[in-house]
Amino acid sequence: MNGLFRYIAVLAGDPQADRTVPPTGFTARLTVFTAGAMAFLAVFALALSLATGRIADRWESELARTATLRISAPMDQLDAQQAAALTVLETTPGIASARALTAEEQKALLEPWFGPDLPVESLPIPRLIEIVETEEGYDPAGLRARLQAEVPGAVLDDHTRWRDPLIAAAHRLRLLAVVAVVLIGMATAAMITLAAQAALAANAQVIRVMRLVGAQDMYIAGAFVRRFTLRGLMGAVSGTLAGMVAVLLLPSTEVAGGFLTGLSFQGLGWLVPLAIPPLAAIVAFFATRAAALRTLRDLS
Repeated sequence: MNGLFRYIAVLAGDPQADRTVPPTGFTARLTVFTAGAMAFLAVFALALSLATGRIADRWESELARTATLRISAPMDQLDAQQAAALTVLETTPGIASARALTAEEQKALLEPWFGPDLPVESLPIPRLIEIVETEEGYDPAGLRARLQAEVPGAVLDDHTRWRDPLIAAAHRLRLLAVVAVVLIGMATAAMITLAAQAALAANAQVIRVMRLVGAQDMYIAGAFVRRFTLRGLMGAVSGTLAGMVAVLLLPSTEVAGGFLTGLSFQGLGWLVPLAIPPLAAIVAFFATRAAALRTLRDLS
């Protein structure tokens, strides 16, 4: 608790000590710009992290209990094999429902690749049956054995081959976004440290005079900590607001054609970026404090 009060006292400032820190100049602009730019990037990293998390959860929930049965057979046998396959599926424990896709639905699935004028009815396209399993699930090996015996043209696809890699990729992308946020914080600390060291070096003569009249290093460092922390906070606030506006203006799912699906904040997720400015201020506080004390020791 005493440490907290000490930090608050440092941020409260001292007008006499603040005179050692230039209110404008290269270091002031560098600190504000760095904090703003990094906060702007952090907003997008957080949006990416939350969006990929939602995508992974949606894929996992929507695809975990679905499968597809593909029937490939001569045209004159398709209807009979489809009926036999539906009979097998309806009598298989663990399957909640089985439904054959209509020609229009299959045409819609193929449209992105072959265009809207594909003559599905006249082409030897396999029949597709959508399978929804119960919570208990079914035995894929047993079902494949039954289908092989009763419907030789049927191939069961339980989506495992491509579902698991997609979900794993989404989780890794979310982890990458978290790593990006950490790297942004480290880069912010490094740039603010360099700016603080430059400001201290530029005011070395003033610091020596203050020491001659009895000023302690903690007193001098407190002035730099306060000024650079407030600069970092101000830059982070502007960068965060700009980032949130940019995310809000991203194209909708329909306009983006699905490419940017879900890349935004939803509901209470809009409150998450508001944590960036105080975190940036904390990073600026400790980075400036460490740089100031180290530089003051070197100037001794």
